[in-house]
Amino acid sequence: MFGLLLQKKEQIDDLRERLARCAMVARFGPEEPGTLVHAFSDLEESFRRFLEEQLPKLADPSVQGERLEEVLLDVQEEFRHILYHVHDPRFFRLLEPTHDWLTVSEAKEK
Repeated sequence: MFGLLLQKKEQIDDLRERLARCAMVARFGPEEPGTLVHAFSDLEESFRRFLEEQLPKLADPSVQGERLEEVLLDVQEEFRHILYHVHDPRFFRLLEPTHDWLTVSEAKEK
């Protein structure tokens, strides 16, 4: 597949500098460009992990029972990590105004 895009220092520094000059980002303070770049870098890794490792396991008909549950727990943890990095930058907090959705709770049975 594709190589990682935001894992090298030069790429990270370049994006951080460009974001610092972007009025939409700069209005959230001097730390926001770095927070956004960190989020994008971690999101890239998480999305790739889901698409390249976890989703193929979910699609595999031989993955059943306890192994399927393990994969689902891995996906759950990866999605928790994704949600954290969507919410952490102030820039994206407009998407979700509360912190309630970050709380992990037991799924209710029907």
